[in-house]
Amino acid sequence: MSAHDTQPQTADGKVLWHFSMSLDGFVAGPHHAMDWLVGTPTRPGLIAEYTTTTGAVLAGRNGFDAMPGARPYGDDWQGPIFILTHHPQDAPPTPGITFLSCDVAEAVRIGLDAAGGKNLEVFSPTIGRQLLALGLIDEIDIHISPVLLGDGIRLFDNPGGKPVALHRVGAGDPLEEVNVRYRPAPARH
Repeated sequence: MSAHDTQPQTADGKVLWHFSMSLDGFVAGPHHAMDWLVGTPTRPGLIAEYTTTTGAVLAGRNGFDAMPGARPYGDDWQGPIFILTHHPQDAPPTPGITFLSCDVAEAVRIGLDAAGGKNLEVFSPTIGRQLLALGLIDEIDIHISPVLLGDGIRLFDNPGGKPVALHRVGAGDPLEEVNVRYRPAPARH
């Protein structure tokens, strides 16, 4: 773990809004494209950290439809996945995936129950924003990728909404800015 990284994730039954994100705030490219993450190395042991601390996943229908049947962490994790949708009747039956049509608070209750004391990871900007507004997000865990996408699905898109103040987890002043410094990389061919 590098000096600027957070402490390892723990399995405390948290509702964890978790994403890799571009430096300009996108968690997916246009049409939920994720190819921008290919070739971006992660901290050694990071995937294992999340496969052992995650008990269940809550995601949205748009992301599911863009990548039907995809599982987080390269199939290394085998827990239950819940997809929140307004139209469960037209969802294709998919092993290991349960389609829910309820409010987000009920979806969290179902997901936490299925997580068995481990974390419920939220993989949806829209669901995460709703849970944040309801006070149901325990932690936001972001991995900043060294790329500027310029377009796509933002982590937090709330036009006209009020700013949401956050406290950084870890040592030091929880309100202090985080300093991230990058240089443009040579073009890859």
